Amino acid sequence: MPTALVTGVAGFIGSNLADALLDRGYTVRGIDNFETGREQNLSALTTDDDFTFHEGDIRNADAMAEITAGVDYVFHQAAVPSVPRSVDDPVTSTDANCTGTATVLNAAREANVDTAVVASSSSVYGSTDQLPKVESMESQPESPYALSKFYTEKLALQFSDLYDIDTAALRYFNIFGPRQDPNGDYAAVIPKFISLMLDGERPVIYGDGEQSRDFTFIDNAVQANILAAEGDATGEAFNVGCGGRVTVNELVDTLNDILDTDIDPIYDDPRPGDVRHSHADISKAEDLLDYEPEVGFEAGLERTIPYYRDA
Repeated sequence: MPTALVTGVAGFIGSNLADALLDRGYTVRGIDNFETGREQNLSALTTDDDFTFHEGDIRNADAMAEITAGVDYVFHQAAVPSVPRSVDDPVTSTDANCTGTATVLNAAREANVDTAVVASSSSVYGSTDQLPKVESMESQPESPYALSKFYTEKLALQFSDLYDIDTAALRYFNIFGPRQDPNGDYAAVIPKFISLMLDGERPVIYGDGEQSRDFTFIDNAVQANILAAEGDATGEAFNVGCGGRVTVNELVDTLNDILDTDIDPIYDDPRPGDVRHSHADISKAEDLLDYEPEVGFEAGLERTIPYYRDA
């Protein structure tokens, strides 16, 4: 069976992806420096004899060359995430996400890897009025994070033109699910809201709450990664979402329904760099990757909540 390398393997998406690859029969190597990843996310992986973990930084060319040798597929998930974090600290986000990607891709090229799949973001579209977002639209990144993801995918797709390596970039639309960190100023909205509301606390909405997101359960993102690696499409960027929109106010209402609570949010000023609406046109991924979302928004919340209830 093939060997896969997952960067950012201690992260939310990386650890779930590694789990799925092991279940699929892959031998999996993972690398993480724990800047944003969490050791607890590795607990289910380290008991598997087909998984090997390397603690290190993807910007270290020697470390990447060593761990990539003999690999068939690279799944590049490592990044310093969060639009607000990148606005507060553009240097760290840019260095980790841009230099890191270049180092990962160059190691993949030198190791003659078959396919490299990189994680991009719906934030590359910016706040354009057109909905849903389609890959042929002009990108308008409005934060250092979004710009770093634009660079990530452009460099990956360029590698498919310059070198003998297949590549694909996946533009994630608000992925959520178990293992996502609910803590800190830069935590994603769904894990943060679930954690607060389970404790009977009021979540904070930045803006009027009518901003909308194509919230996408983790299983859908995992499916897209595997399809992109094992499929024939190369040198392409794909939206990975569910093809719908949910406002942040509707998110709170849905959580109240599932949790059987009646908690009103607190409203605060909008945050700079936040995109108003995201909504994925997933027809390209459907046509070229045979991608089909497996888990919808509400079903995803119902699968996610027990993780935080037991945490």
